[in-house]
Amino acid sequence: MKLTIVYDNEVLKKDMGLKSDWGFACFIQTDDESILFDSGAKGDILLNNMQKLHLNPRDIDKIVISHEHWDHTGGLTSLLSFIDDAELYRIEKHSMDEHIQLVKVEGSQQISRGIYTTGRLTGSPVDEQSLVLQGQRGWYVLVGCSHPGVENILQRAQSIGNIVGIIGGFHGFDVFSALKGLDLICPCHCTQYKKEIRTAFPDTSSECGVGKTIELREET
Repeated sequence: MKLTIVYDNEVLKKDMGLKSDWGFACFIQTDDESILFDSGAKGDILLNNMQKLHLNPRDIDKIVISHEHWDHTGGLTSLLSFIDDAELYRIEKHSMDEHIQLVKVEGSQQISRGIYTTGRLTGSPVDEQSLVLQGQRGWYVLVGCSHPGVENILQRAQSIGNIVGIIGGFHGFDVFSALKGLDLICPCHCTQYKKEIRTAFPDTSSECGVGKTIELREET
């Protein structure tokens, strides 16, 4: 399973014509299908970055939206002309193009082989879902903004499998002890304390940005 960050506040590979912008999206490739997690804020930037990274929007089989903020949903409409048939997993019901099959998410469920949604996470002003992905050495959590709290997300994800890593936006999370024991910590997008996290976990934390790739089935 391969993850590629296609939308983020920062760019890692600066010589490829990639663009940074406030928002987040991650392209997931498995042996079975391709899944887009969130869509960033602007469709033109999302499509530019995917094209530069040789990722075809026509290959998307499923889309998962973590929560309904503009910087995670803004690229959706630009994808519609490329998608013939896809499932859209959302925690809120929205009318979409006829080629999109809306799956309203409440509880935890499997959406693909080795990929689960945590289901709707509450307890904050913004409800959110995260993905839990099976890797070679355990399970990894992919988050949008972590509005319900990184600790709460990790606790819910543990019901699916042994969590060894987390990738995505952590928002204002500062209870760094919750990250102890993880093999991979990759703070992206809206994470307020990126520098502090990297200082606290120099051996397991990793930079994020457009162009970042993570192979979950290979040793890091």
